Amino acid sequence: MMLFGISLLIMLLFGFPFMVTLLGSLILYLVVYMPDFAPNMIVAMVQQVITGVSPPALVCVPMFILSASIITSGESAGRLIRMIKVFVGHLPGGLPITTNAACTLFGAVSGSTQATVAAIGGTMRPMLLDAGYKSSFTLGLIINSSDIAFLIPPSIGFIVYGVATSTSIGMLFLSGIIPGLMILLMFSTYCYFYSKIKKVGTLPKASASERIAAIKDGLPVMGFPFIIVGGIYVGIFSPTEAAAAAVLYSLILETIVYRSLTFKIIVDAFLQTGVITGVVFILVGAGQAFSFLIGFLQLPDQILPPLFGTDPSMLKVMGIIVVVYFVACMFVDPIVAIFILSPIFQPYVEGAGVDPILLGCLVTLQAAVGSATPPFGCDIFTAQLIFRRPYLEVIGHALPFLLILILATIILIAFPQIALFLPNMAGG
Repeated sequence: MMLFGISLLIMLLFGFPFMVTLLGSLILYLVVYMPDFAPNMIVAMVQQVITGVSPPALVCVPMFILSASIITSGESAGRLIRMIKVFVGHLPGGLPITTNAACTLFGAVSGSTQATVAAIGGTMRPMLLDAGYKSSFTLGLIINSSDIAFLIPPSIGFIVYGVATSTSIGMLFLSGIIPGLMILLMFSTYCYFYSKIKKVGTLPKASASERIAAIKDGLPVMGFPFIIVGGIYVGIFSPTEAAAAAVLYSLILETIVYRSLTFKIIVDAFLQTGVITGVVFILVGAGQAFSFLIGFLQLPDQILPPLFGTDPSMLKVMGIIVVVYFVACMFVDPIVAIFILSPIFQPYVEGAGVDPILLGCLVTLQAAVGSATPPFGCDIFTAQLIFRRPYLEVIGHALPFLLILILATIILIAFPQIALFLPNMAGG
């Protein structure tokens, strides 16, 4: 597989989209090492790509993306930020805490780290810079706070993991809520003490009338968690039905309540959704094709037994999987990593008796962390594109947040009920 790795790295360095590098490297490998079987294998790979995007559960992905596109095009993100800021802006670290909380709540709309970087980061970064925070701190804060959005339902990571492992997507959604809030608290604590030590400016305390006005403006946005999480929790909606309800609510909110969208903006949101959905589905299909190829070559049978040993413990299985996902997502898109690795590890997960909901939460967290970690974390390049800042500046303050996320992973492994409490309650 050395040729595959080299070609993948070269194409990435030349700036090819990841879906092109993955599929192109696969075809190159087949042509060079399996010339007699290449034509038939390429046909099989095409079939696997189609198979990868066929599961009905993936229907909710474009609807959640559309909901996020509509909200991002309107006023919801700005109103949400103002509602949080009037309550915590006067505290030490008030603006970074606002950023953390806004990313968490926006995750209940988008389920995407990159959408959260764009929507929340675009508004909060100028405020943070004006308050005296260093540029590298603001960038590290934004891309790492967006990790929380990957844990708060609706999460595209949970959807892909659920499809890849046949795990309940609704239960996976519920498993991410408390860990997401825990990371929000940990990030906010760090920001509080960082701001206090650096003596970075705070905002004047908002008056009661300002707070009431901000609540009136921002409270309708809080309908999304109630619709998505509440609907799934009490059994009103399936994840797909919740996605459809989220689209309807976003349209009502932005066109009737806030009156912020024109017909042209709505059309643009639909077109943007088509582009993003196409990229996501190609990545999912490419992941399925790659998973098929490594299974055909029997690579897991050669690599995994020495790695896990005989009769591995539950802790060893979780530890190895967490590390592998974290490293993989530093180099490849999280969606591809989840789709490729999850079926490979499944026999060891079942053999060790690891709870699939807990593992899904841990895997999705590592996918989020890896997407914000050098060298090739996708959120890093998203931030570079949006904020027009050099690579080293974007990653300059990543370490403290990375250490917090590693600590959160250790806590989840040590206390699995943090992730399993809500799923167990919902399951009776």
